[in-house]
Amino acid sequence: MSTELRVRIVQDPSEGFTRLPDELAQGPDITVSLDVLAGDRIRARLYGPAVPSLYGTEHRVDLSVRPAEVRSAAARLCGRWKELLVDFQPLAADGRPAAGSGPDRPYASLVDLRDRPTGELYDIVDELALAGSELLFGTLLGGTDPRVERFGTYLADALAAREGLRIRFDSELHVPWPMVCLRPEDVPLTRPIAGPAGLFPLFLGHRHQIEQTGGAYPWLGGRHEAPVVPTVSLNHDTRVDRKGRTRAAEVAAVLAKDTCFVERTTRAELVRALADGGLCEQVMYFWCHGHFVPNGSQPAVLALKLTDGTAIDAHTVRERRRSFGDGSPFQPFVVLNACHAGVPAAGGDPAFLGSALIHAGARGVLGPQIEMPQVFAAEYALEFLTRYLRGAETAGEIAHAVARHFADELRNPLGFAYALHCGMDTRLERALAPAVEGDRDTGTGQELAV
Repeated sequence: MSTELRVRIVQDPSEGFTRLPDELAQGPDITVSLDVLAGDRIRARLYGPAVPSLYGTEHRVDLSVRPAEVRSAAARLCGRWKELLVDFQPLAADGRPAAGSGPDRPYASLVDLRDRPTGELYDIVDELALAGSELLFGTLLGGTDPRVERFGTYLADALAAREGLRIRFDSELHVPWPMVCLRPEDVPLTRPIAGPAGLFPLFLGHRHQIEQTGGAYPWLGGRHEAPVVPTVSLNHDTRVDRKGRTRAAEVAAVLAKDTCFVERTTRAELVRALADGGLCEQVMYFWCHGHFVPNGSQPAVLALKLTDGTAIDAHTVRERRRSFGDGSPFQPFVVLNACHAGVPAAGGDPAFLGSALIHAGARGVLGPQIEMPQVFAAEYALEFLTRYLRGAETAGEIAHAVARHFADELRNPLGFAYALHCGMDTRLERALAPAVEGDRDTGTGQELAV
């Protein structure tokens, strides 16, 4: 006698066959492409659903600037942030350090800047905003060509029309886009806002979700099933903040909570892991120093160093991961919380560490674009990783929210100095735990869990 079996669906096993990966299913609202062409020319393209159409096609123009000038201006902007903000020292009228003004370098040792003099902070942020807008409109879109000027108008209008857009800068020219600014006339305010808070909306990192791509993209195929318990690694130099002056210990605790936690402190441990074809981690966090190492007559190479002080660079990743293809489970989101890890300095290796990780399978890389103070770096990591490990938001949403949190609530613009290299739509995925026996229907019929 046949019996009809009752079925309760606890998973959707066909989901992977009925929807496209996130990278294909939803494009950015705005894409800005900078293509370096023969003859040392730069062709700029602007398109996306949030951009006004132009005869049914994209906006496109050949810029007057050369790539070397853009790289130099980008390096100068990063240098201005270090000079004006990180290394700022209050001085008395005689040019000596002001007595009783607090820490010698207040913006390198404080996270909450609400007690800093409003005029002092406003002047600093005003200088940074001017330098950020000059990079975009004075260098990148500079010159007298009316076609470039018209392209800049379309770009400014698209970036200023509304906030919270998803923007991709597709370029091998590594510009620190979240630190780039619109001009005050591009962003009319309904009411004046006094102090530095009135300047923060000029920064692209305050206005929008941003990722930089170009030359390295996450694999679109070979996506692996999300784990019930994610594997998370802490790769760190134990000598950093040995006296416990930052919240690094709290970051480690967040990483270890409800995860399969792996800790590495030496290059040898990291190299062994990278050489393992079965390496499967959902989050890789680096807490260490970043340095540019001389490379003979070639551009300097960015290297990270863990406790043993041995260099780890892009070549280290490539040498260990080159033989692994699309079937590799290595698809982590990587946070390189080390100085300069997000972008090469002037003369630095353009094939920087983040690109090597993306080529190896990483779904995104987040890192600072300047020499970041340890106190702020730990606070930023705590905010970002706490939210990311919940799995409810994408990396782009979180990076945008965290940058605005520090700026709007604590008057600190350093969150704009972190940049995403790919990964704007990456989210920590957790599979549902298998149903336990007590969850099953205890009726008279039989049941299959699918």
